[in-house]
Amino acid sequence: MLFDAHSHIDHDEFTEEERQERIAEIEASSMLEYVADIGYDLASSKMAADHAGRYSWCVAAVGFHPHDSQDMGETELSMIKFLAAKPGVRAIGEIGLDYYYDLSPRDVQREAFRQQIRLALELQKPIVIHSRQADQEVMDILKEEQAFSDSRKACFPARKTAAGWESAAADARVMIHCFSGSAEMAEQYVKLGATISIAGPVTYKNNKKTIRVVEAIPAEFLLTETDSPFLAPEPFRGRANRSVYVEHTARRMALIKQMDFDEFSETANINAQKFYGII
Repeated sequence: MLFDAHSHIDHDEFTEEERQERIAEIEASSMLEYVADIGYDLASSKMAADHAGRYSWCVAAVGFHPHDSQDMGETELSMIKFLAAKPGVRAIGEIGLDYYYDLSPRDVQREAFRQQIRLALELQKPIVIHSRQADQEVMDILKEEQAFSDSRKACFPARKTAAGWESAAADARVMIHCFSGSAEMAEQYVKLGATISIAGPVTYKNNKKTIRVVEAIPAEFLLTETDSPFLAPEPFRGRANRSVYVEHTARRMALIKQMDFDEFSETANINAQKFYGII
């Protein structure tokens, strides 16, 4: 069974008919057990919270994406806090920095990021991170805001680890979603207590960078995701992504890890259930 650890059923470009089609597809799947619906602004966060309350297979994260951070004031942050208390809302996210598009001013992105990390620490919620062309600054801010502190890690159970990675047993419940950084940075993150989530680009022929990440990081610290409707894996590249396509990402990761598909899928599923506090 598979867990799509990051998707956007709440995406504002879906018609309601398209959204219901995606939901029906998830419910009909024999492979999918859980899907995380991730908010990126107030409207999508409200919808994700509604989905999590309605569907047993859905968990939600609520927050303001860096693209939308200029729309987050005190009222909106208070609403995110309110939504975070709803049943099935398991995390704050996706939050972070995006210096590729710069759709919100960078100083505004930074402040919104810091405020939402503080909220996650206050509520003892996992954090779902978006990082694009800002990798070192994202890590620095997470450190500065105590996202990897011992007191933060004490809020969550220790996780299963691998030989040589004993320090990573302390779990900060920080997910770096759709990880696109180096293997070296992934190792730093895991040793700090973070979890690495891998999306469809790992299936792309020339994406050696992400393949090296999967090779380097033990399966105990990896998640599978789609980021649907974005970043469809092969053989669907160029089309709208769907949660059911997470199987293709998981199969590619299992091959890279030289693991049986069922064994890898079970490990990644358990990792995601622990991250979102299901088990």
